Amino acid sequence: MSKLFLVGDIGGTNTNLALARQDESGIELVEKVQFSTKNEKSLLDPIKRFLGSRRVRESYDRIDFCCISGAGPVQPDNSIQLTNAPWGIKASELSDFLRVPVRLINDFTALSYAVTTLDYKDRSAVTQLPHPDGSIYEPREGIMLVIGAGTGLGVGFVDRRGDSVMAFPSEGGHSELPCFDDLSDSFGTWLRKRYDYAPGAELAISGQGIANIFEFICSEDFNVILVGDDYEIPQKALIEGLSETARNILNLPRSEWPAYISKNARSDSFCSLTMELFVRLYALKAANLVSIFLPAGGVWLAGGISSKNEDWLIEKARFMRWFEKNYAPHIRDVLCRTPVLIVKNYDISLMGAAIAALQFATHV
Repeated sequence: MSKLFLVGDIGGTNTNLALARQDESGIELVEKVQFSTKNEKSLLDPIKRFLGSRRVRESYDRIDFCCISGAGPVQPDNSIQLTNAPWGIKASELSDFLRVPVRLINDFTALSYAVTTLDYKDRSAVTQLPHPDGSIYEPREGIMLVIGAGTGLGVGFVDRRGDSVMAFPSEGGHSELPCFDDLSDSFGTWLRKRYDYAPGAELAISGQGIANIFEFICSEDFNVILVGDDYEIPQKALIEGLSETARNILNLPRSEWPAYISKNARSDSFCSLTMELFVRLYALKAANLVSIFLPAGGVWLAGGISSKNEDWLIEKARFMRWFEKNYAPHIRDVLCRTPVLIVKNYDISLMGAAIAALQFATHV
């Protein structure tokens, strides 16, 4: 018997919905649609439009279960207040409309389910980052760490042993920011003044984080003396004042900054320094989280920023050089043997929600 699920992945930027069919051959996403989260006032309206569309209308009455992943913690009443959007999701509201059971999960819980289905050797779906010495290690059974910089910073852990999979929700993206030198300390102080509290990792390791780093570097609080030779940034260009590229980016809507900063990282010193600091903080945060559960299954970098900047992360071992740094020799040994992989598949969160839906529907 086949089953039909309505699944969704709701983030700060995009609201993705799909119908997923499960039969003896597995799970397949059969219809998909994307909406802008900021242009919606709730999840119910885009669901109504999706189910009312010509291609989906005939399937509406055959839906067996609904599972929605959202960027925020799931509350005891099965609701989610989205972390980077002004509205939330209520399972009761969706269930009343759909007339089927509804389960909400954290977006990185969905990703955690989904990464267990990926073949690390499939280069169309995954890119493995070589360690600085060129070594590659195979992910093994056990704990997997999923961390992804997108609109925000998501973190999840999943334990995979044979056919058994157990995902653990986390809000690790809001844990401490791993400042490590004079420049990052100065940036951390700048953030602390803005938020009147010690900054969380998401404020630097995300799309909004890239914008924050760039704004700091372009501000009067930035001191070029803090940039050492290790950054390989032309000091003269920074001393002479804002570049034309930097000024043009500052005049754009803030939501557009990260894409332009990334695009100009090889030609503009301000963009280059922004992306250098972003990658180092990202790598160090991932390494910090590795020390918690020692993930034999590897570190899986999800979220759009990693996949869109894959070459930048790999070039000169930018990510892995900093990933392996730690004050403790035995932790450095662990990091030097931990596989790190970039997830390239944008449908993975929807597939994760579908996998979760199958598990939940089986126990209804």
